[in-house]
Amino acid sequence: MSRPDSLSPLFRSLHSIKGVGDKLAALLTKFFGAPDGQEAIALDILMHMPSGVVDRRRQVGIVDAGLNQIVTLLLHIDRHQPPPRGKPHVPHRVYAHDETGEMQLVFFRAQGGWVEKALPVGEERYVSGTIGFFNGEKQITHPDYIVEPEKFATLPLVEPVYPLTQGLSSKALAKLVRQVIESVPAIPEWIDGATLDQRKWPSFVDAMRMVHLPDAPGEAELWSPARQRLAYDEYFVGQLTLQLIRSTMVADRGISREFTGEVTDRVSALLPFALTDGQKTAINEIRADLASPDRMSRLLQGDVGAGKTVVALMAMAAMVESGAQSAMMAPTELLAAQHFKTLKPLCDAAGLGCELLTGKMKAAERRAKLVGIADGQTNIVVGTHALFQSGVEFHNLGLTVVDEQHRFGVHQRLALSGKGKHTDLLVMTATPIPRTLVLTHFGDMEVSILREKPKGRQPIDTAVLSIGEYDRVIARLQARLHEGAQAFWVCPLVEESEHLDVVAAEDRFAELQKVFGDQVALVHGRMSATAKQEVMARFAANELKLLVATTVIEVGVDVPNASIMIIEHAERFGLAQLHQLRGRVGRGSARSSCLLLFKGNLSETAQARLDTIKSTEDGFVIAERDLELRGQGDVLGTRQSGMPGYRLAVPDVHRHLLDFAHDDAKALLSRNPSLTGPDGEAARTALYLFRKDLAIPLIRAG
Repeated sequence: MSRPDSLSPLFRSLHSIKGVGDKLAALLTKFFGAPDGQEAIALDILMHMPSGVVDRRRQVGIVDAGLNQIVTLLLHIDRHQPPPRGKPHVPHRVYAHDETGEMQLVFFRAQGGWVEKALPVGEERYVSGTIGFFNGEKQITHPDYIVEPEKFATLPLVEPVYPLTQGLSSKALAKLVRQVIESVPAIPEWIDGATLDQRKWPSFVDAMRMVHLPDAPGEAELWSPARQRLAYDEYFVGQLTLQLIRSTMVADRGISREFTGEVTDRVSALLPFALTDGQKTAINEIRADLASPDRMSRLLQGDVGAGKTVVALMAMAAMVESGAQSAMMAPTELLAAQHFKTLKPLCDAAGLGCELLTGKMKAAERRAKLVGIADGQTNIVVGTHALFQSGVEFHNLGLTVVDEQHRFGVHQRLALSGKGKHTDLLVMTATPIPRTLVLTHFGDMEVSILREKPKGRQPIDTAVLSIGEYDRVIARLQARLHEGAQAFWVCPLVEESEHLDVVAAEDRFAELQKVFGDQVALVHGRMSATAKQEVMARFAANELKLLVATTVIEVGVDVPNASIMIIEHAERFGLAQLHQLRGRVGRGSARSSCLLLFKGNLSETAQARLDTIKSTEDGFVIAERDLELRGQGDVLGTRQSGMPGYRLAVPDVHRHLLDFAHDDAKALLSRNPSLTGPDGEAARTALYLFRKDLAIPLIRAG
């Protein structure tokens, strides 16, 4: 089905709206961030929410108008006092009165006689603005509105305030909003009547009217019924989209796998430690998914060091029993090599073919590996996303395991699952994601969580110190390295920047070299991958004692002997980053410590972050706290990676609506999977309105 014609007024280009020329249209297109090459449309204006409301309903006499109040007064204009010639900095003053008193209206640099025209002597005008005092007299400087008595209705007594951009005035935007609201068509209702009554919510169109043209300030507040309704709609459509993706990925395209248990038994007998209860549960959940005829689409969440790779290995071993191959994908070559290093010895011992495939390989070596993958000799292939480029043919790919999923969004998940016709998908992330974000970004996936750390992992002592204690830190570090420990020293940025008085990694490295000589080395993002790997290998082999690094070491570096983590300018890092960095130590048998060095006076947020890290090692507690401290855009790293940015919902205020939206979307699709009939049509309309038409082709026919 194509977009319903009734919605056309909202999808027309801004040019068709009165008063919009090329310049304004281009400005709005840029401001609303319309997709490449597309113009902004009327719908963009409708979805642009006010950030607050100005209340001009206070209509009093001059005598009752108080300092800094916004008032609307009916004034009689007495006389004008323009600035003397040649003194443009003196303001133009207009003297006026009502029955209760006198006041002035003040205009700076008012040229061209427009003030005289707007406020003719001897006539009455409604004037709205903020009351000030000057030399004991009340005045309004640059009133917001001046209106003739017969046109009083055009003065907005309750006026929404919008986020603006250079060159766009609030009056111009308000005019556009009014025109768009007038053209909103009747829209079918996608929330059932009982729910609307129970929550006392208006219809979609009424909600938009209340938010953009409120009669009272309360109608447009974030927690008003109108804003709650619109936030719910946005969440609902997002959840519906994810559920449709899920039904496409999962629908009857899977294969029921059968397992003998012999390979998994061999592998688990080889593991150097017992599986935790969390690992056992996750493995059982995954096996149940693989055995069912639906395709698996599961997110495996586990904190740094919770043993996700082993769970993935058990899943891949099970696939071997059912006669299929597995591919494990990591975001970087460094991480792919690391996974391979973990898996290879266990696979060799269990008699499984395991190969690493990277972009840097020599052609002959690569060809040999491709043969093994194509004829099925290789059971498990590890690599970067290069695994899914053309030229790599699998004998029978059954399972794709993806590490660090938050780096690719929903579209990539769909593309990935196309390579193996019926492949199951397991996604692993070390970023503990709070439940609200799991729903918004991974609502199309089932979730397994590993909460405990593997046995033998040491707790990490965390301390917070001022950089003023530098000498003490160095002395302590010398003693510890002398005893055989290894340490990371993390700096925030590579190059000097005027704006941030950051000690660049290179400077800190030079300082530390004076003390530690050739026992210290530097890695940063500007180095070539080979140079980085070379330094990391020397550190892992214990040839280096101290590694100075920018955050390139954040994800997946595994050096069990390293037991000290020093983070300089810790106040500049986010909570998730601090937690990830700290997780690089505490991987061996030695008691580990993490030192957070800060500089200067800490802001409240920075203080709260450092306190959180100091008080807990539970990644899920940290992630929830992170969400509170900085809102949702950033918890998953990048804003731009196809993450749903919300325009109507404000997560801090509307988060509770997400659960409703999730349940309602799920219920609708299980009741009406092809979205037919009136409620199906209404839901489709909602998908178009919120521009999720990507999901429309995924709706199952009949």
